[in-house]
Amino acid sequence: MKKHFKIGLLAAALLSSSAAYGTPEITLGLSNWPGWVAWYVAQHNGYFKEYHANFKLVWFTSYETSVEALSAGRIDANCEALIDALAPIERGVPIKIVLTTDNSAGNDALMVNNSIKNFAGLKGKEIGVRMDSIEQYLDEYALKKNGLSPNSVKFVNMSTSDAAAALMAGRIPAAGVWNPWIQRIENRKAGHVLFSSASAPGVIPDTVAVQEKILKEYPNQFTKLAKVWFKTVQFIDKHPKEAAAIMAPHVDLNAAEYEQSLSGTKLFGKKLNHLSMNTQYQNMTVSLYKSTKDTGLFLKSVGAIKKIPEPALFIDPEFVNQASK
Repeated sequence: MKKHFKIGLLAAALLSSSAAYGTPEITLGLSNWPGWVAWYVAQHNGYFKEYHANFKLVWFTSYETSVEALSAGRIDANCEALIDALAPIERGVPIKIVLTTDNSAGNDALMVNNSIKNFAGLKGKEIGVRMDSIEQYLDEYALKKNGLSPNSVKFVNMSTSDAAAALMAGRIPAAGVWNPWIQRIENRKAGHVLFSSASAPGVIPDTVAVQEKILKEYPNQFTKLAKVWFKTVQFIDKHPKEAAAIMAPHVDLNAAEYEQSLSGTKLFGKKLNHLSMNTQYQNMTVSLYKSTKDTGLFLKSVGAIKKIPEPALFIDPEFVNQASK
């Protein structure tokens, strides 16, 4: 009799929990980027429970796989750079951008071996980079800003991890990478930063992209998710060392290393989300509307898309606006 009573209590608890959330568990993909590993701070601090946001964090060892999983409908939402959402959107994949997590502010870089001291020394050299990606875009941006045509170098297509490994092994003289590979290259004294996103504010925005069908079914959950994020950003801004200690084990780094990595990411709280997501601020550096135009032009130039998607059709500010009230 006791056993049946306990089972009954468990069933009641599960039903109560389901009623409280009013939704099945929504999957949110994330991968190794400080602006996304930050969701583990929210989980650790109980912010999902506090706001009754029923999300399951799904870790991907490969960022590219997470983007593909969202496009294929294998996950409900994903943390991804705006630039990587544009091609699926142009192909008609039904996803919307509902939150800006951050802008890269030093965590993406063009790294070169120690014999190269300036951009003139890069002329005619190979750069290992994943083609049609954030890193190629940043590398081309850096070249143009420093008086070189992208045609003055040879891009070699490889994954970011392979590019970093090739630079450290001396097989290529330069690579487009992000952290933690920047730190690993520097720690091995195998190269240095020639240009980073710290000198390119607003060029690399990162977002949460969501399947439209789940957004229509459970819109309140994404307002709650924005509230969770805003509280997470507040905590990290006030307690960077504590936050780094929470995040570091998820990426096999120590807290001191991760605090350095975190400093290269500008997290977007309420105010910056308001500016990045709403159309009236579309000429500002932080605007996703501006970034869509700029990155869209790059993607067109490399043949990744034929037409730049209309930002107002896929950027949905409703949830960050509601969460900010």
